Amino acid sequence: MKPFRRRLQPAPIAQARQLVTRLSAGAILCVAAAIPALAEPSHGLAMYGEPALPADFTHLPYTNPEAPKGGTFVTGNTGGFDSLNPFIIRGTVPWQLRFMTHESLMYRTQDEPFTLYGLLAESVETDPNRSWVEFTLRPEAAFSDGSPVTVEDVMWTYETLGTIGNARYLGLWQSIDSMEQTGPRSVRFNFRGEDREQALVIGLWPVLKKAQWADEDFTRSGLDVVPIGSSPYVIDSFEAGRNVVLKRNPDYWGNDLPIRQGIANFDEIRIEFFGDQAALFESFKAGEISFVREFNAEKWDRDYDFPAIRSGDIVKAEIPSERPSGITGFVMNTRRAPFNDIRVRDAMIHAFNFEYINETITGGKQPRITSYFSHSQLGMREGPAEGRVRELLAPFADRLAPGALDGYALPAGDGSARNRANIRTAAGLLDEAGWVTGDDGVRRNAAGDPLRFEILLRQGDQQNEAIIDIYMNALERLGVQAGVTTVDNAQYAMRIESFDFDMTDIRRQFSLSPGNDQRIYWGGDTADQPGSRNLMGVKNPAIDAMVEAMLASRSSEDFTAAVRALDRILTTGRYVIPIFMFDKGRVAHDAALKYPEEIPIYGDSVYWLPEVWWMDPEG
Repeated sequence: MKPFRRRLQPAPIAQARQLVTRLSAGAILCVAAAIPALAEPSHGLAMYGEPALPADFTHLPYTNPEAPKGGTFVTGNTGGFDSLNPFIIRGTVPWQLRFMTHESLMYRTQDEPFTLYGLLAESVETDPNRSWVEFTLRPEAAFSDGSPVTVEDVMWTYETLGTIGNARYLGLWQSIDSMEQTGPRSVRFNFRGEDREQALVIGLWPVLKKAQWADEDFTRSGLDVVPIGSSPYVIDSFEAGRNVVLKRNPDYWGNDLPIRQGIANFDEIRIEFFGDQAALFESFKAGEISFVREFNAEKWDRDYDFPAIRSGDIVKAEIPSERPSGITGFVMNTRRAPFNDIRVRDAMIHAFNFEYINETITGGKQPRITSYFSHSQLGMREGPAEGRVRELLAPFADRLAPGALDGYALPAGDGSARNRANIRTAAGLLDEAGWVTGDDGVRRNAAGDPLRFEILLRQGDQQNEAIIDIYMNALERLGVQAGVTTVDNAQYAMRIESFDFDMTDIRRQFSLSPGNDQRIYWGGDTADQPGSRNLMGVKNPAIDAMVEAMLASRSSEDFTAAVRALDRILTTGRYVIPIFMFDKGRVAHDAALKYPEEIPIYGDSVYWLPEVWWMDPEG
């Protein structure tokens, strides 16, 4: 196959696929020769500094290269599924498939803030400004059907995902100026603009097999086509809505790679589906699934004292983590009234009696999320913005919410059920926003319309249902007509993709090196794209500027200042009612399951459980 180049003009996405220019191999070599030799191929790439592991490392520090292979690992999901393609907008897919069936050019270690090591690619090369990045594929890299992973597969995958795939890929695709084959196994991406993270993020996209989709509609959801990947696991069988069975591929191409030592240790991974969380938990207690993650500290202490725990057949493990809190809670859709008014959003936060809810739900054992990056050095600091943070925010002073520059903290209640002081504040904010209580006790605007909204929840989400039950009492006292709608996973996904909600639950987890993901979550360009993860619908140039500052940072100090500035904008924007953080992982598991003593800085995640765990053959 001849080397070729695709230049992507700044045009609508629909046109981008047509803008393809094929160059001869000689022309490509001339272009390559004209580029100064500013970099050398490397085994890894870090956001700042150099990778911690040398080129001759033998395994990741938090894996056990001597871990035995074998056994069946069973995990549980709630709801159902109607698709096996996790890379498109349509369909409800077992969430694990996105991580377990396909590989990327590079692998992100869980023990460094943001460092990648070669996986499908044997080397990575970039210039000092990271205006381009080049990957060279390993000659042995292969899909599960034995066919080689080629540059053509990589380029087709990136163009397909970037134009008709899931919305999570769109933003980065638009930042790619061109991609070109530079050798039999090499591909280069040239970027638009200054964004030092792009060189890393581009290495984390999954790679699909182009030939599989030659006669298929890639965008069509369904169960009749199982995407072919290159990972250690392949989909072996499934029963629609009931289970999916993954088998470890004995002929997996990467069995001898250092990056894969001590990883993918189970012969079989089964994903079983249950109607709700209660049914899943009962199945776990009966020994039918291998583990559960518990996100409620009170339940962890109260409900994990059943016979299998007492006999030692099930073990409770608490896993430390250094990652930021992220944001978990209830998001308000600013595309719609009444949540397009910050005063109404502020009132909803004041009405949320966190201290009482936390005591009721978790026994007060889980700390509250105080900002999007709390529980880390990246989080906003108390009091007024200072130094570099203030410098970054100052040009946008007229676009910032109250408190962004002068200081802000979430309202604190007195722990009582009535929450009187905060309810009074909420009532005053609603009055100011024009929602006044009438003789019937209902708040109405000048047109006589009641203050009414819907809270959308997923079926089986018992914890959020319990939280909202308490919250509804406060809303009723305020004269707000709120209703709760519970739908199954498929309906929920459809409504979220089309932004058909007023308030719903949200959970966003962040790394110690946030970057382009922030553009996906709250970038103005994504706010109106169907399937966007910008659930609140925020469009704020100050947010976009802080993300750009993060991505252009050359030092960890500048980067930290930009993230703290972004944290202030998001937190003071009153888009989300935060609840409690998950400051540690709580995993109850079959005693036969083992994991290494060294825990990575990111703690528990799908890249740790089940990825580095194994089954003790002696139980």
